[in-house]
Amino acid sequence: MLRKILLLGYFLLSVSMVFTQTIQKTYINPVIPGDHPDPTLTKIGNDFYSSGSSFNPTPKIYHSTDLVHWEVIAQPVSASWSGYGDSPGGGIWGGHMVFYNGTYWHYFGKGGGSMYFVTAEKPEGPWSSPTRVNVPAGLNGLGVDNSIFIDDDNKWYMLTKAGRENNHILELSDDGQPKGNILDLTWLNPDSDGNPYGWAEGPVMWKHNGYYYYSFAQHLAGNQYVMRSDTLTDNKSDWTIIGTNIFTGSRSVFKTPNHISPAVTLDDGTSWVIAHSYNSNYVAHGRQGLLCEVIYDDNEFPKILRPSTDATTAPNLPNNGVPWAVPHSDSFDSENLNPEWSFLGYTSSTNYSLTEKPGWLKLSISGRTGKTTVIKNDGEHNFSLITKIDFDPQSLGQEAGLWIINGPQTHQVKVYSAMNTENKKVLNFSFEETKYEVENIIGTIVWLKLIREEHKMSGFYSQDGIRWMQIGEIINASDIDIEQSQFNSFTGNQQGLYVQNTSAFFDLYTYRDAYTQILAANPANQYGTTLFDSRYPPNSLTDIHNNDWALYASVEFGNNNYQKHADSLVITASCASSGGVVEVWLDSLNSNRKIAECQINSTGAWDTYNTFITHTEEKVTGCHDVYLKFKGADLEELFNLQTITFIDKDSIATSIGSEQHGEMLGNFRLEQNYPNPFNPATKILYSVPKNSYVSLKVYDILGGEVATIYEGMRNAGNYEVSFDGSMLTSSVYMYQLKSDNFIETKKFLLLK
Repeated sequence: MLRKILLLGYFLLSVSMVFTQTIQKTYINPVIPGDHPDPTLTKIGNDFYSSGSSFNPTPKIYHSTDLVHWEVIAQPVSASWSGYGDSPGGGIWGGHMVFYNGTYWHYFGKGGGSMYFVTAEKPEGPWSSPTRVNVPAGLNGLGVDNSIFIDDDNKWYMLTKAGRENNHILELSDDGQPKGNILDLTWLNPDSDGNPYGWAEGPVMWKHNGYYYYSFAQHLAGNQYVMRSDTLTDNKSDWTIIGTNIFTGSRSVFKTPNHISPAVTLDDGTSWVIAHSYNSNYVAHGRQGLLCEVIYDDNEFPKILRPSTDATTAPNLPNNGVPWAVPHSDSFDSENLNPEWSFLGYTSSTNYSLTEKPGWLKLSISGRTGKTTVIKNDGEHNFSLITKIDFDPQSLGQEAGLWIINGPQTHQVKVYSAMNTENKKVLNFSFEETKYEVENIIGTIVWLKLIREEHKMSGFYSQDGIRWMQIGEIINASDIDIEQSQFNSFTGNQQGLYVQNTSAFFDLYTYRDAYTQILAANPANQYGTTLFDSRYPPNSLTDIHNNDWALYASVEFGNNNYQKHADSLVITASCASSGGVVEVWLDSLNSNRKIAECQINSTGAWDTYNTFITHTEEKVTGCHDVYLKFKGADLEELFNLQTITFIDKDSIATSIGSEQHGEMLGNFRLEQNYPNPFNPATKILYSVPKNSYVSLKVYDILGGEVATIYEGMRNAGNYEVSFDGSMLTSSVYMYQLKSDNFIETKKFLLLK
């Protein structure tokens, strides 16, 4: 009955739409996935802005209209600022953007306790060069993780933290420098009493119903405290301190949320903060950005609701088309680099170019480190990165490609082009001591793909972005996701492009490929469903009922550089009920872009999975958030989902030219079948470099063997075999060639 009431309430809430604006009625944290430590929050009119510590990556300013969907709009401090270092903690600590006297100001700290500000006429910039904040006489520096407070009388203040007991509030002049008026709060956390509030760090302040609220964190993962006064003063007796953690409610996977932003109050009277927290399952994803509601009791003391893993009621605010805050595709077709990209440490403007070869990003090595990398937050567990590079390595140690790197920069998963010790040009896939290598017989321009499925990583290469060949085997890279012991271990993983000891051009970047399997158990946001953690992955999205939904963010369907379009969809599902329908929507459930419906019928048992295929109602291109909405009988569990994969039948290989299967006989090779899709027969070509025992078998999408095409000895040579799928149902299948230490698997589609 409770679920029925919740579903009815959600249905009544979800019908509202204001022109192109939609109301997000529920959300699941984190709203800013990936490393977003020490967050701040500013409300300017109907817009919200958030920033915070970035450490080595270039800092970002996020923008939102609904507090749930966030987009990067600016980088207030250029990567070429000489104040950057190159160590994992060598960048910016803290960061707060405010609007004062017609100018946008962004204050930030530098490791070591120095404060700076930059200014701009609009949040998107351009931003000025940093100006160092003067330290008033008598203060022992200004510290880091500071914030700005603007009072109702237009006086503005910097809240500083320079050591455990050194809490101060400094009034600022119109020029952004301290005015000389100092409120001394060193009584808050005296060293003589053993610093009762730890570091009392990350101070923020806001005003609500006439009261001033000053809040601080115990340390980077401790309790959050607050004190209140009806006057802005440093008189201890005028402040009332809540000496217990102000976060309340049930605990979840988010450990000790703290370091809150100032609270903002909406027109409906609700108040909200952004906090940071580790996810206990993936600590090395960093301190992710969480949206939390503030509740004031009858005595006007605040409590903050702990972030839940269940759908939470969202602020009553419109979203102006801002997508979910994960990395997005980039075609590098503008003259300026999208602010979603950060550089790792100091990077001169001469180390990259978007104009030297239009439509390509050129990265050149940094004189400081021998590497240059552009990165984005790596805050999810399932994606498929794709790039196309133009790179001609000339010596050992020259590399260019894709990577995922942890915060301390000690672990990297890489798919890259290089030269090996035998002076051969190769394509590599590596993590720590595990490295797979294939000879690059394609040339200088090659496509690379890096797939992440939870802790499992796999690397691929291609000549055309259509036929993909795996490099080696799947690597378990769980070490990149655990907490590290090195300095600054609390920073999160990053992903992106890099060059080492040379230069290279990159034609595109795709975060989540529509044509690579998407794990249903990894939605960015969802309502009503549950994630089932199976002993035998892939995991599943379960507890699916009528009007539930799930979001898979930043799915790339095709663009000018990646010429594909989706015209079909394959879903792997199980069902032991009467089933239901999966509706596929783009960008919003209120967008009027429902592109497909897929009927899921009974498979006989909840642990029996089949594939279901449907056509899209239009040929889909572009980068979109993909919403799956589930329809069926009320109160009945409809089905479980394992995977979603889109198909572009026009770009699937339908033939193989002679140069593909007649090249070298020095390696085992398995070609893409043709025709593909097929009904019911298709041909498969493969090469055997020496007399070998080989097997060529067909498997269903779950890995179950369905047919043996050939098994036995083969002499060295090229072979063409036929496969008849007349006894099988329409679905995606896999065929695998195995011999000695060689194994390669490809997908093909039987479409009747």
